[in-house]
Amino acid sequence: MEQHTPISSSATMNPSQQTPQTESDLAATAPGQVRVIKRNGKVVSFDLSKIEVAVTKAFLAVEGGQAAGSSRVHETVRELAQQIWNTLLRRHPGGGTVHIEDIQDQVELALMRSGEQKVARAYVLYREKRAEERAAKEQAARAAAGVTSNLRVKDKTGQLKPLNMARLQTLVQEACEGLKDVDANAILKDAVRNLYDGVAEADVSQALIMSARPLIERDPAYAYVTARLLLDVVRAEALSYLKIAEFAQQHDMNTLYPKAFEAFLARGIELELVSPELATFDLAKLGAAIKPERDMQFDYLGIQTLYDRYFIHHNNVRIELPQVFFMRVAMGLSIREPQKNERAIEFYNLLSSNDYMSSTPTLFNAGTLHSQLSSCYLTTVPDDLGGIFAAVRDNALLSKFAGGLGNDWTPVRGLGAHIKGTNGKSQGVVPFMKVANDTAVAVNQGGKRKGAVCAYLETWHIDIEEFLELRKNTGDDRRRTHDMNTANWVPDLFMKRVTDDQDWTLFSPNDVPDLHDLYGKAFQERYEHYERLAKEGKIKVFKTLPAKDIWRKMLSMLFETGHPWITFKDVCNLRSPQQHVGVVHSSNLCTEITLNTNQDEIAVCNLGSINLVNHIFNGALNLVKLEQTVKTAVRMLDNVIDINFYPVPQAQNSNMKHRPIGLGIMGFQDALYMLKTPYGTDAAVEFADRSMEAISYYAISASSELAKERGSYQTFEGSLWSKGILPIDSVKFIAENRGNDYVSVDLSQTMDWGALRSKVQKQGMRNSNVMAIAPTATIANITGVSQSIEPTYQNLYVKSNLSGEFTIINFYLVEELKKRDLWDNVMVNDLKYYDGSVQKIDRIPADLKALFATAFEVDCKWLIEAGSRRQKWLDQAQSLNLYINQPNGKKLDLIYRMAWYRGLKTTYYLRSLGATSTEKSTVSDGALNAVSSKVAAPAPLMAADEPAPKLCSIDNPECEACQ
Repeated sequence: MEQHTPISSSATMNPSQQTPQTESDLAATAPGQVRVIKRNGKVVSFDLSKIEVAVTKAFLAVEGGQAAGSSRVHETVRELAQQIWNTLLRRHPGGGTVHIEDIQDQVELALMRSGEQKVARAYVLYREKRAEERAAKEQAARAAAGVTSNLRVKDKTGQLKPLNMARLQTLVQEACEGLKDVDANAILKDAVRNLYDGVAEADVSQALIMSARPLIERDPAYAYVTARLLLDVVRAEALSYLKIAEFAQQHDMNTLYPKAFEAFLARGIELELVSPELATFDLAKLGAAIKPERDMQFDYLGIQTLYDRYFIHHNNVRIELPQVFFMRVAMGLSIREPQKNERAIEFYNLLSSNDYMSSTPTLFNAGTLHSQLSSCYLTTVPDDLGGIFAAVRDNALLSKFAGGLGNDWTPVRGLGAHIKGTNGKSQGVVPFMKVANDTAVAVNQGGKRKGAVCAYLETWHIDIEEFLELRKNTGDDRRRTHDMNTANWVPDLFMKRVTDDQDWTLFSPNDVPDLHDLYGKAFQERYEHYERLAKEGKIKVFKTLPAKDIWRKMLSMLFETGHPWITFKDVCNLRSPQQHVGVVHSSNLCTEITLNTNQDEIAVCNLGSINLVNHIFNGALNLVKLEQTVKTAVRMLDNVIDINFYPVPQAQNSNMKHRPIGLGIMGFQDALYMLKTPYGTDAAVEFADRSMEAISYYAISASSELAKERGSYQTFEGSLWSKGILPIDSVKFIAENRGNDYVSVDLSQTMDWGALRSKVQKQGMRNSNVMAIAPTATIANITGVSQSIEPTYQNLYVKSNLSGEFTIINFYLVEELKKRDLWDNVMVNDLKYYDGSVQKIDRIPADLKALFATAFEVDCKWLIEAGSRRQKWLDQAQSLNLYINQPNGKKLDLIYRMAWYRGLKTTYYLRSLGATSTEKSTVSDGALNAVSSKVAAPAPLMAADEPAPKLCSIDNPECEACQ
């Protein structure tokens, strides 16, 4: 192998960001943390006062001597200097170097933003004049001396050696290989400009990355260039640790990957990071099956996410390479297979191609000593003190091993209810929820992300009004749960009372214990019986009020706090295949799982998602490939059940008996782009219907085939499956229980469902539940597609998460604009100005405005219609976020009633536009392109270092939602 002098062997990936807010913070933080490269190559400490002096001189040049004593000018100078400092520190949170020209660019931009155009112009002219003087002087000096300077780098031992420009150039050219419209020379030139004599090797690699990253907004192809430059760091770190090589180029990896694979397993087993069972595979065969070229599929966000959160590490050194990571997961999932080597290769090919991706817990833990691979756990909390704290203990154990939690709190008696054992009165359910909230904070998910739990309560519970206020920032903090998600578990009868403007009665569950397990007509009959008892004085703890009053409060709290989410009890149970052996009492953390729970069974679900983008060919869904993908994915998910580590026995009991899995999708929006189909159209709704029909058909068929091979799950007999009732057939139960006036669901179908019914009844089912659409925020980042079934948030924006800040630009939009010769710097600036929206850019034609409408520009009814079409094919539910521009009570009422009327089982986050502005990158001409995130009209000019708007915790990879 050709040897090269290393540029770096390690790098600081993403230190935590600490932006100073006060003068004392500045004084404490500034010295020595950010260094400035002067034009002569000398590196000096950053001095904030020099910025203040420069800005003051610019004011003096325009306003004369009167500026010197002006308090306005003095205050403006201080504010502008602070903004510039914040920007620099944000971009270099762990310290680093910045060129003097970059600082001057920031000064110029800050003056423009503040509205001081005349002062900014004077500053620009001054810079130009000084540049001309320096150029003339430097040229004369170089001619006289006849010498050029050579940069040296400092290696890990502290030794200085010449910078190997040849390898630097090769690395950048390799990163640009095969990509259109990228400029290797521009990256290299900018990176070298930010180097200085004696720079650390690690900083050289970071300089390349930092030079490529800002160009992503110019062209999405730079996201792949940046990823490949980061891969050089990843390779150097792992290969050096494993003693394979100090560094390597991508072209070397055909030879090095098999060696790195075997070395990783040996070292991982030695360090007790990897299961010794992986050593029983044919490692030579598996190593030869690795496809190094698939490293080139990652964009910057994808590889950075893997590096920060997924690769196995030791002493904070990543020892796992991307394709080794996929093979490790594949081996972990095939470890019980009779032909485990062949299955491992099959699973590896599916994962590494991005056709399908397992959920985050599976990616974290497959092939390790603690193979907790499941995503979701659902529990029911009993109405006794010992049971309540046993449930809290279970929460802690499940959370410890990276499980997201959904707790059904409905059985716990309400405030004021009688306690027989003490002859006292209950404090209600809320104080115990507070304990669960604090437990989720105290016991995070394996030290890798925060604990995440969602509490569910039925709408008839006497504590429902206080439950609605749990996430408020006002009131008694002892009765608030700021860290826990909450969700309403809403019976159909309540929705009918709201629609018909009737009263609703609240009860304590100890007085009406059977309501918890009833639904449909049986619930209505028993509930009305209890209402009569209350009127007769035979039930003491109750409250009657207009149903609309509770409904209004539910909607107002949802808008104000984002919680509780609205989910529908009856449809979840009426359509459950497992209604013969239990009741669905809640959903999970992300509202897509609908499984039975009781005191002896904690429901478990194992998730994974198909990448729709990789199944679109020649303008249509490739059903042949989709069928094969689904077949392999279902097998992988079923394997999880037998391999899984169960922190509590109730979870193992439930999972082994029923064997539920949750196969979902991601990249739905990107698939629509490929089909040239706007989200807000009948065609998009039809695609949602037909694509989910195919996945449903193939998933049910695959589970039935597994039942033929491995046997049906234990409780198959008596299930809807055993009766030949498939998810599409169970839709009729909604109207039978609600009445036809309260439901409308499209029942169109195109595939041979009769044959599949016969197959299922004959062969059985391996899994009680097969499908659920999860949020996929993090695994969608890894695969580089739009998350789940979400519409595009913005066509250009900055994503902030634990891995840093990433410019996200709509690849499909850029490609369409290039085809029409409309993509240029002006278009980039226009997209920034309009917060990623294309609607007000005159040059963009109408068809592209329709195709690339963003989430808040698509009428919410289309999200519900598409969700309804998917829901009829699902035996579980979907994480359906609702986007509403300028929400009000009438809109919310209409949207959530429509969701119920269209047969949706659950809804997830309500997202509405906030008043903060999206963070903008600077532009080459220094022009400002920042407006408020309110689409209606531009806001006053704002600073570029303001934070990007946070959609919700789903955009935070600490949250379980980002599976």
